[in-house]
Amino acid sequence: MSQKTKIIEKEEVVIRFSGDSGDGMQLTGTQFSDTSALFGNDVATFPDYPAEIRAPQGTVGGVSGFQLHFGHQEINTPGDFADVLVAMNPAALKANLKWVKPSGTIIVNEDSFTDKNLEKAGYDSDPLLDDKLADYNLIKAKVTSLTRECLKDSTLDQKSILRCKNMFTLGMVYWMFDRPFEHTEAFIDKKFKKYPEVVDANKKVLRAGYNFARTIEALAYNFSVAPAKIRKGTYRNITGNKATAWGLMAAAERANLELFCGSYPITPATEILQELAARKDLGVKTFQAEDEIAGICTAIGASFAGDFAVTTTSGPGLALKTEAAGLAVMTELPLVIVNVQRGGPSTGLPTKTEQSDLLQAIHGRSGECPMPVIAASTPSDCFHYAFEAGRIALEHMTPVILLTDGFIANGAEPWRIPKMSDLPEIVAPIAQEGDEYLPYAREEKRLSRKWAIPGTKGLEHRIGGLEKMDRDGTVSYVPENHQVMSDIRKKRVELVANNIPELEVKGNEEADVLVVGWGGTYGHLITAVRELQKENKSISLAHFNYIFPLPKNTADVFSRYKKIIVCELNDGQFAEYLRSSFQNIKFEQHNKLMGLPFTVLELKERFNQLLEEK
Repeated sequence: MSQKTKIIEKEEVVIRFSGDSGDGMQLTGTQFSDTSALFGNDVATFPDYPAEIRAPQGTVGGVSGFQLHFGHQEINTPGDFADVLVAMNPAALKANLKWVKPSGTIIVNEDSFTDKNLEKAGYDSDPLLDDKLADYNLIKAKVTSLTRECLKDSTLDQKSILRCKNMFTLGMVYWMFDRPFEHTEAFIDKKFKKYPEVVDANKKVLRAGYNFARTIEALAYNFSVAPAKIRKGTYRNITGNKATAWGLMAAAERANLELFCGSYPITPATEILQELAARKDLGVKTFQAEDEIAGICTAIGASFAGDFAVTTTSGPGLALKTEAAGLAVMTELPLVIVNVQRGGPSTGLPTKTEQSDLLQAIHGRSGECPMPVIAASTPSDCFHYAFEAGRIALEHMTPVILLTDGFIANGAEPWRIPKMSDLPEIVAPIAQEGDEYLPYAREEKRLSRKWAIPGTKGLEHRIGGLEKMDRDGTVSYVPENHQVMSDIRKKRVELVANNIPELEVKGNEEADVLVVGWGGTYGHLITAVRELQKENKSISLAHFNYIFPLPKNTADVFSRYKKIIVCELNDGQFAEYLRSSFQNIKFEQHNKLMGLPFTVLELKERFNQLLEEK
């Protein structure tokens, strides 16, 4: 580092990388966030990309972005507004300028601001030449030309050379924040190990961008963000989908069962199937089915055969799985259904986040067909709640729905890797040879039937989708028996409440306002509440992970507050569910349906409004 370089200390920074889908912005953002996590910063990320594999180049609709928030203190959101925007073309600038802080830094690829690209982005004039960006620290870099110049002696073709330009901007940002690039070079070595000329080119361009940044007057300073103080342990940066896969594998190991996943690929859940398919070394069996129905049906078959079975999907796929989910309820077989929610209805917004599948998860099956529903809150705690879904399914002999969403599934944060010995043992009620066995005989505590693995001598039995007689399991059309079995199915789910933790409140237990949320909105809600608490506002947060059944102390918690506001990324489904459960309590709402997470700013404005109302 030059002795003349000014160092500016920062507690936290938000960066957004943005460009065409083919510009490598997801890779660039991931590398910067991984490097920052290894440096010791707390990190939260938000990938944002179009649904098309190759979206229309140069258009605002085709812009792919990756936002990350890293800092010295605890980070719970990817940030509302960016300190630094990297815009690889005019469309990226136009799509993201509103998300840049006043006086923020904007790095643009000057070469891409051609008349044709400006027209595609909807500009009447070149924003680099007028006063539209006067309030920002604008850094114009001829990224394309400099990349070509850097690799003029390379044997790569022009198309391959231009694919390296994202490394140039990454090098520039590494200089700005004094980040080491050894991790990225190791990544390049591994990813392109069969193509040494590609390895050399990317490394060369990375360093060229770094050196270019240190020579320009507009960057005569570095930002320094010190490592965060975090609990000791071994950490890795992990996405919600990968954490979900590892949580399922951990549950299988602690239950001493083999894991089977039968799934059909669907955005944004596919990565769970991919991660599980890569772990044959851990005994995981995966089956990529021809459709959603086959996916869940193969999982039910695997569960009948004695495996810990899971199936993964998103909202439209969950709709297709509903008939088979009813079969799993009727046969009382353990099964985890992971639903990574996305914007809908129909194909909707495949790559955007939403929480609109809650009522479908609770009620969306034919007949009286209850099953437990739980939800993860952050990318890293997807591990914990995937494990919990497995524990509940196996110990209570029931299908369980685990809800995540596109925001936490694709987002990443540091995850403290637990020791397997620290995770609780999962004990499924497996019938043993020599037991006196009836398919629907139950133990008293959980009303769960025993799991008879086919092939076990003396445990021959028959189950299926038709209503069964209590205890002996024969097909029954007796009206009174159907009432008994329906009551038991309902009671079995209610009893899960005895096996989950009570609801915790973050803040004063008698504050003026209680904020209520569930699932992936946690990061934004807790950040907004904590910031208001620092301003001495009387506000607290109750965030739900166990949805159906609710924690046993929920009514007691609600009774202590005069004002309760339910915040969710849908039109009020959790609020509707709570009103039906607690008819004497008034619930205010704050809802959003834009395919985007909340911002802390909008939440604080709404909470302040509620606090000021008499």
